[in-house]
Amino acid sequence: MTIRNAEVLVTSPGRNFVTLRITTDDGVVGLGDATVNGRELATAAYLSEHVVPLLIGKDEHNIEDMWQFLYRGAYWRRGPITMAAIAAVDVALWDIKAKIAGLPLYQLLGGASRVGALAYGHASGSDNDALFSSIRNHLDQGFKAIRIQTGVPGLGQIYGVATDQRPGERYDYEPAKRLPLPAEETWDTRAYLRHIPSVFAAVREEFGPELILLHDGHHRMTPNQAASLGKSLEPYDLFWLEDCTPGENQEGLRRVRSQTTTPLAIGEVFNSVFDYQTLITEQLIDYVRSAVTHTGGVTALKKLMDFAAIYQIKSGFHGPTDISPVGQAAQLHLGMAIHNFGIQEYMKHSPETLEVFQTSYTFENGLLHPGNNPGLGVDYNEELAASYGYTTAYLPVNRLLDGTVHDW
Repeated sequence: MTIRNAEVLVTSPGRNFVTLRITTDDGVVGLGDATVNGRELATAAYLSEHVVPLLIGKDEHNIEDMWQFLYRGAYWRRGPITMAAIAAVDVALWDIKAKIAGLPLYQLLGGASRVGALAYGHASGSDNDALFSSIRNHLDQGFKAIRIQTGVPGLGQIYGVATDQRPGERYDYEPAKRLPLPAEETWDTRAYLRHIPSVFAAVREEFGPELILLHDGHHRMTPNQAASLGKSLEPYDLFWLEDCTPGENQEGLRRVRSQTTTPLAIGEVFNSVFDYQTLITEQLIDYVRSAVTHTGGVTALKKLMDFAAIYQIKSGFHGPTDISPVGQAAQLHLGMAIHNFGIQEYMKHSPETLEVFQTSYTFENGLLHPGNNPGLGVDYNEELAASYGYTTAYLPVNRLLDGTVHDW
């Protein structure tokens, strides 16, 4: 068989998504996610203008060859746009191959290594009372692991902190605001470092030692500041401290690692195994945070995780709602199969999104399962998707108190 058609589909049911749909000459359809939050049209153009013409007439079974053709053949390698485009093709071809086999994708990746993938949700609040309400809402939904983010006294809106939830409300947070220009937030690292240990002390006092807790520093600290925070959080037994310092300075993690035993996760903004080379070989992190969508697809991320496994490093795939249900399904299948799975980030998509992307994956007793439908287990409602047109949206910009642009 060969590829007959490939279409780039952009929709915005609450937020913007870019989907690649590949159809074989026998009518088998595969879906891939190419969403790059805040830069969606760049990926759509890259696919439409540069990648789709290369796919027509190719054998859809040759996934490895196609990956190498798109990666090595373009000369300009890596980068989020290129790797998301390659990921979309790769995932769509895996979807097709599994459908032809009549099996869920994880069966083609080695079969199930677990009964389900431990998932963590996002709890946040402007203060401790609001945070506790959010935590209880997540516990009521069945989460056994929860990421903790909170406001900082003296600062306004902070990335990662949603509008305070009332009891029973769903966590609903979209950092990419539908505005003509990015929102600007204010940050003070010293205030944050003074405040956050007391938050975890209060959470442990209220919810006990068994609840799995995580925290995201979102690249805001220097290596020395990150080391100090990791040390101060040790009494609260975090599952991980994420993105404590910008990961591009891989050597900076040596300082953090030497000063704290708090487990470290990094990599949601990475898109290649080369971004991890020092971090993995020197065992400077404990969890890989990349997503299938942004790291070249199932083919590339499985190789990265096999590399990480040599050093006892596990997965923590990036899974907020800017990963479409197609991308989330793909990494659930991968997480079911690999031995060194750690945890899966899980923010439930909006009802509108889940009407456009109809999924077979389930969440029960803290575990996600991709389902047993052939392929990824995701269908795309094109008619409904067409009713949600693209909307300009930007992620926020962060500034220090003196106005300097800072990592957010």
